[in-house]
Amino acid sequence: MKDKNDFAYQAVYRYLVRLINEVQTDSTLKMPSLRQLARRLRVSISTIQSAYSLLEQEGRICSVPKSGYYALPASCEETLTGEGGSVLDRLYHNVRRPGVNMLSGDEPSLLLASQGVLLGTERELVRQYPQRLDTGFQPFGDMELRSALAARYTHDAQDCWHAEQVYIGPDLLGMLKAVVHTLRLAGSCVLVESPCHWTQLRLLQSLQVQVVEMPLDDDGGVRLAELDQLLTEHSISLAILSSRLNPVRGSVAPLHNRQAMAHQLNRQQIWVLENDSHGELAFEPRDTCLREWIDPQRLLILGSFDKLLGPEAPYGYLLCRHFEPLWQDYFLLRAFDLPPVRQKAIARLCSSGRMDQHLTELRGLLEARMQVMGQLMDQHLGRWVRFEMPRGGSGIWAETQQGVDLRQVFDTLLARRLVIAPGELFSLSGLHRQYLRIGYALDWHQDVPKMLETVGEAIRLSQIR
Repeated sequence: MKDKNDFAYQAVYRYLVRLINEVQTDSTLKMPSLRQLARRLRVSISTIQSAYSLLEQEGRICSVPKSGYYALPASCEETLTGEGGSVLDRLYHNVRRPGVNMLSGDEPSLLLASQGVLLGTERELVRQYPQRLDTGFQPFGDMELRSALAARYTHDAQDCWHAEQVYIGPDLLGMLKAVVHTLRLAGSCVLVESPCHWTQLRLLQSLQVQVVEMPLDDDGGVRLAELDQLLTEHSISLAILSSRLNPVRGSVAPLHNRQAMAHQLNRQQIWVLENDSHGELAFEPRDTCLREWIDPQRLLILGSFDKLLGPEAPYGYLLCRHFEPLWQDYFLLRAFDLPPVRQKAIARLCSSGRMDQHLTELRGLLEARMQVMGQLMDQHLGRWVRFEMPRGGSGIWAETQQGVDLRQVFDTLLARRLVIAPGELFSLSGLHRQYLRIGYALDWHQDVPKMLETVGEAIRLSQIR
């Protein structure tokens, strides 16, 4: 079944997609269990779990506790009409359905997916370890990868990290959940910059965290007086902030603004969780990271590999100098079973310098596609939106004219099998209703100019008179 040029995970994913697309009924279909598929396809259960997790993120399947996974039939045309449910529900249910195009995705690695930098390294390891790699019980992640990450984040002899301060988990959201659980944040206030990705917002909300949103200004910085007011009005337990690049806007706060914000947080003795999931995608990677000004005794760092290496490397990681017994208890209880060879492959990429080479090439491709998308948006959407070119990442944050009903735009485009991400998705308190995000890390074999022309027409038709 497996193509020699593919991970087992990719082959399993394609097998499941075909299985789902064969559904012809109007009801859901129960999918095979993890163990059934592992035996049928002769792969590990963790490989099956990775494929199922991505399908669930794409809205193709849903999981039912104590029952299993269920596929939603691809022929459900009623979900393409935009009727019923929230905007987020409809986005999840329709994205990547057959014939539906996603114009607001956040998959920067898509532009380099065919290069196979991780695949090549994993092949080298398989040749080096022809028998199944037995690394023993490593509930906190592969030690080689933990050491590589500690070295990557070490700044100097004073600001250094060690392998025992690094923890590896299934994905970014899983690690964020670990933070909320371990620090006992349920019921407490957590400060986030806004816009913030909807997956993080909804996860925090589902864990009974009170989310306090801090809107960014036009330059991508924080209004310091407003921050001071929020810190006064709310008992903030944790601030979740970008390392340098806001993932949604692609903006980088001015240096003096980041320094002043860090000073305010330090003065109030606020714990800071620095989100570094997109930090390496800043077009000027030498920009100083927020962590360099945060009190190291109150700093945690959250990151992941999927935006850099693709869905074959979904793992998240956390760096923390404190609460070692609590982190160990959390991970020991869950005993995540992560493929050791793939973890070692990522570690070798980091330690050999090939990760940096890969990122240099990826940033170059992203910046080139950004320029093309900006020109196309000027041509097809110039009458309806205004935007600043991002300083990194994979999307353009655009503001529509007053009077544009973006929910109606979303519904109109959905009926035409085109999905966008309205700005309201990136807030829990109703912010950004006049914004939308257009991604440029997409399949450029599509007729992108035509897609933008369709967006412009939908905006024109939606204007509130």
